[in-house]
Order: sequence, then structure tokens, then C-alpha cells
Amino acid sequence: MWIKVCGNTNLEDARFAAESGADALGFVFAPSPRKVKPAQVRQIIDQLPRQVEKYGVFVDAGFDEIVATVETAGLTAVQLHKDAGDASLPHRLRQYFEGHLSILRVVHYQAQDFEQQLAAFNAGEGVLVDSSTRHAAGGTGTSFDWVGARAGFERAGLHLRLIAAGGLTPDNVRQAIDILRPWGVDAVSGLESAPGKKDPARVLAFIQSAQAAPVTSL
Repeated sequence: MWIKVCGNTNLEDARFAAESGADALGFVFAPSPRKVKPAQVRQIIDQLPRQVEKYGVFVDAGFDEIVATVETAGLTAVQLHKDAGDASLPHRLRQYFEGHLSILRVVHYQAQDFEQQLAAFNAGEGVLVDSSTRHAAGGTGTSFDWVGARAGFERAGLHLRLIAAGGLTPDNVRQAIDILRPWGVDAVSGLESAPGKKDPARVLAFIQSAQAAPVTSL
């Protein structure tokens, strides 16, 4: 089970998550209580294990902004919540970084168009399924309809790497995995003592619960 701990704002939290078994760490470069600056993130990343993936989270950011942030911060991957009206953005980023940048696109679950959103992906791509509100594209602390999402994913019939996000906590991640059978999980607010500050006990419990779940991904 691939595990990502997102919304990191300091070295202490990021290092603890990595040492506790997280496969990837996320840093938010969009309006949020967890927003960080590229130079700040570079100082954190330089002190983290090389094998841990370092994701930059972007909402409606353009190509030039993303490239500059990736290069300044030393990111190895990006998570795109919107494409700034440029549907070719993932392809352009892959070309620019010559395949050395992992790209994770986000779908906000809504029953009426979930399968239509999935149809825009190619086989083998990673898709992070999240919840959203009127005021936030992620990190909302709310979950979506796991049963409905699983059914829609199966109907779509695509071989995608489903990553579950949205309201996941140490208490419900096992249930989410049992229902959704994802390739990976991602959490932010459910692991915090305050926005931007992780609770070590919750981070460790989340990682251990996810690692203990049977791996039966779709």
C-alpha cells in the first residue's frame, strides 16, 4: 500500500512521516493554511531520504509556475488539482522533465460525472480521488462516497492506480481501503493537531493501519 502524508510545513513533521514509513510527502503551493514557499521546501527536502517521493500540490497553476517551483524546491513529483485551462499540461511537464517527474492528477468525486472524469486518463496513470468543498480543493477533512466511487471505478473498466484521499484518518483508513481497494492512500487534516502541524501519534497510527490492510487494489 503506497502511503502519502501531505500538507507538510516543517522538517520535523516531514522527517517523522518518512521515518515512520510514508512513501511520499506532499507540500502545498496553493492557497491554504498549509501553503509553503519553494525555498522553504528545498531546505526540508535536502534533509530527507532520497527514496521518499516529494510532491508539490498545485491548484490551477500554469506550466511556468510549476516548472520554477519544481526546480527551486527539488520536487520529484507534482499533484495537479486543476490545469489552469491547459489540458496539455501533464504532457508538457513530462516532456520538459524527460519523464523524471511523477504526475498525479486529482478527481473530485461527484457521482454524476465520476466515470466521465476517469475517461480522461490513460491506462496505468495515477488518479487521486478526493472530496472538495466550495472553499477548498483538498485538505477538507471530509470524505466522499466510497461505495459509489468503487462502483464507478469498476464500471469505468480502466487500469488506473487509484489513490484514496479526503477525510482519511487513523480511525477510518482501514475501512476506506476495504471498500475502495485503492493502490494508495493520502491524508492531510486527519493527521494534524492544528492546520500545518502534524500529530506524530496520528501519523504513525495512520501509516501502520494502512500498511496492515490487505492489498487487493482494483
